[in-house]
Amino acid sequence: MSEHPAVDTVAFFEGLAAEMNAHPERYEVLGDCDLVLGVVMARDGGDAFRVQVTFEGVSCLDVSAMDAGDEALCDCWLEGPLAAWAAMVADVREHGRATGRHTLNSLTLLGDSIVLRGSDVMGVDKFSRFNQSLQEFFDGAAQAPALRAAG
Repeated sequence: MSEHPAVDTVAFFEGLAAEMNAHPERYEVLGDCDLVLGVVMARDGGDAFRVQVTFEGVSCLDVSAMDAGDEALCDCWLEGPLAAWAAMVADVREHGRATGRHTLNSLTLLGDSIVLRGSDVMGVDKFSRFNQSLQEFFDGAAQAPALRAAG
C-alpha cells in the first residue's frame, strides 16, 4: 500500500497546493490566477470525491472537501471518472508533465472523459483564461516528492 495520498483525496490536492506555493516562479510567468475551481471524480460504486481549490495570484489559498452540489458554487468545475483523473496523473508522473490527450485542455475539449461545467459563462471562461496555470498545478504531481508515487 502506498504511503502517499491517493488522487481522490484532499491530501493529494493539499500536496499540489504546497508544491504550487513553494514555487511561485513557475506561475509568475503565467500571470495571476483568480479562480475557485471544483473537481468532481466519480468513483466506482456511485459516490464521488469533490474538492474545491481556491487560487489567488500565484498561490493556492485553500483546498477543501465539498458536499454534493457544492460544485455549483465554484466559478467552474471539472467532472469525470476517477480512472480518467488517475490516467492524467500517471502520465504526469511518467513524463514530468501531462502530454497529448492527458492535458486538461485536451481532456475537456474532447469532453468524453472529463467535462468542464459551470453555472455561468463567465465562470466557465475562467478555465480557458487560467488553463496553463491549472495544468502547471496538476503537473506538480511530478515535482512534489510526497506525490510522485501516489495513486
